[in-house]
Amino acid sequence: MKNTDFDIAIIGAGIAGASTAWALLEAAPQLRVLLLEMEERPGYHTTGRSAAIFIESYGGPAVVPLSHASRAFFGEPPAGFGPLLQHRPSLMVEAPEDPGGLERVAAEFDEGKVDYRWLDAVALAASPVGPMLKPAWCRQALIEPDCHDIDVAALHQGFLRGAGGARMTLVTDAEVTGLERRAGRWHITTRAGDMTASLLVNAAGAWADGVAALAGAAPRGLMPLRRTMAVLRIDPVPPADLPTVMSSDGSFYFKPDADRLWLSPHDEIPDVPHDVRPDEMDLAVVIDRFEQATTVAVKRLESSWAGLRTFAPDRLPLFGFDDGVEGFFWCAGQGGFGIQTAPAAGRLCAAMLLGRTPELDPAPWLATRRFV
Repeated sequence: MKNTDFDIAIIGAGIAGASTAWALLEAAPQLRVLLLEMEERPGYHTTGRSAAIFIESYGGPAVVPLSHASRAFFGEPPAGFGPLLQHRPSLMVEAPEDPGGLERVAAEFDEGKVDYRWLDAVALAASPVGPMLKPAWCRQALIEPDCHDIDVAALHQGFLRGAGGARMTLVTDAEVTGLERRAGRWHITTRAGDMTASLLVNAAGAWADGVAALAGAAPRGLMPLRRTMAVLRIDPVPPADLPTVMSSDGSFYFKPDADRLWLSPHDEIPDVPHDVRPDEMDLAVVIDRFEQATTVAVKRLESSWAGLRTFAPDRLPLFGFDDGVEGFFWCAGQGGFGIQTAPAAGRLCAAMLLGRTPELDPAPWLATRRFV
């Protein structure tokens, strides 16, 4: 690497870091932007293990504005991105053990101004998922029609390619081992060499509190939570137009993938930053739960994986400059909604880094003074 001096260095080349780098170059192509990744390839951890669904209501009313502001980007991607969405409605069924659960969810949808409608038992039975559900699960449902599968690889690679011909400098196998602020610049020690930058962006996901400690910033109590996914062969094969189906009690969700079914226990198991693997008991429990709720036969478990979704204590993202360490910027805590909010979040962070007025009011997500 010829140049080791940058305007802005971003630690973490997952979706959060890549989208922020892209948005910076979109707004200011002359910037020298460094993107540091500790693994041999970007997106190895959470970004590459996402179920990749755009559901505007996901994350609750305080997150909906970020998802809503990202919708146009996904619908008409900028140059450098291929098609990003495949339409797939989201349908929530009421678990027998959760009477009134859908009313609770509908109230949250109303607060977030989410587009949805009710399905009664007759309409639910006539839907693609109707024949799969046992009668106790087929009483009523909520459906969000404007939901989609996201091509995460196309989105992530589009961000990494840069904006308008301007490219960031990406350095992989570059775990950060030291951070020091001297004379108005960050001196960054990594396993790939040393670099300097005026501003430092902490987009390290599950590792973000560790990066903060290296920089002398107070940790924010970020918690990595394990989420598990099973890939099943079922009989009959899931219909291609099957929506993403969620249980109102949060015990599972499933969606089709060609002739297979992706099934998750919707788990959030506290963990530590590492290369996480699925737990066999979690897989067994969710498959049993799925079989109790449906009429289909599970033929075999083909594969499985797990990823870490990292949340702040209030489950809202952390964006903005640290109030105790000069030139240190937080872009962390995006939980499970980081991919669907990445276009708006990247542009929001870029505007704040450049001292410009963001299109969205950042007040709900400001890192300043939260949890310190």
